[in-house]
Amino acid sequence: MKKVKIGIVGCGSISGIYLKNLTSLYKEVEIAGVCDLIESRADYAVETYKLPKKYADMHELFADPEVDIVLNITRAYEHFDVSMAAIQAGKHVYTEKPLATTFEDGLKLVEAAKQKNVRIGGAPDTFLGAGIQTCRKMIEDGCIGKPLAATAFMTSNGMEGWHPDPEGFYKVGGGPMLDMGPYYVTALINLLGAVEYTAGISKIGFPERVMTSQAKFGGVIKVETPTNIMGVLQFASGVSASLYTSFDVQAAQLPIIEIYGSEGTLSVPDPNNFDGPIRLFRPENGSFLEVPIMLGYKENSRGLGLADMAKAIATNRPHRADSQQLLHALEVMTSFNKSSDAKAFVQMQSPFQKTAPMVNRKLAGILD
Repeated sequence: MKKVKIGIVGCGSISGIYLKNLTSLYKEVEIAGVCDLIESRADYAVETYKLPKKYADMHELFADPEVDIVLNITRAYEHFDVSMAAIQAGKHVYTEKPLATTFEDGLKLVEAAKQKNVRIGGAPDTFLGAGIQTCRKMIEDGCIGKPLAATAFMTSNGMEGWHPDPEGFYKVGGGPMLDMGPYYVTALINLLGAVEYTAGISKIGFPERVMTSQAKFGGVIKVETPTNIMGVLQFASGVSASLYTSFDVQAAQLPIIEIYGSEGTLSVPDPNNFDGPIRLFRPENGSFLEVPIMLGYKENSRGLGLADMAKAIATNRPHRADSQQLLHALEVMTSFNKSSDAKAFVQMQSPFQKTAPMVNRKLAGILD
């Protein structure tokens, strides 16, 4: 099978794991070249990973007939413009999370891709890893009976103490829900299905944040987006769930994700990772027991969704980290602030159907 070629826009910190996995783990893709607004970053990527080409800018990359899929790993607020330009150039797009910073922009991207007859997919792809896929199988096999409720927590004290460029996390389009929420919401909908409606309460915990990371020590960030978001999700299946994300918490001991069923409780691993641990409570055991991982891709396998998309294009099958999932997750995440502002429930407009579960293959990096 001819390898699908990837053109990468953006060579920042997250690009390292993509470059590593796309050049060593995934056997059915090949990097055509890279570009970045900071030229030295692109030079480093080309030299370190022995890449064939550095483009002057993204438009030169889009014009290259060798590029089949554009991997968009720019900053979150740039995702829409870069992805839309790639789609208009007739390229398939795989974007880092989130799809866009508003549901309306996400919808525009999905509609544009349909008009151009190209695919759009994107991160997070951790839901394809061994941890979440094992949990999905357990739920679908009835290990906890009928799912009734769920809860999820993502709490931290923010980015300004360690991130070299933390300002964007506190601007419009940032915040804990759009930054980390994609991992949690994507995991929840893959375990429990489509969300019917939501409610939320959002607020800014601290109007200013002082940067203590080395690069910008002492600088002050004016916070423009909620940093404390409490959401309630009603799933079409009847499951009710709570989701709390915050940059205002010093420490917590709450579970990351738990699913409560009629016959047991499932403790789901961190959705930011690909592996476990997974713990199951059954009444006959009387305590939580760790469950062995049953599927592949336990290590940091970022790019798995992209490799799956490439194989899907080559074999004309649906890809798993697809546009309907990206759009539904984005609508859920952005609905909490809308609900908080309106003091009302928000009905979801976007449909969602779970895509096919992962299939174990003998060779890592070869997709079904």
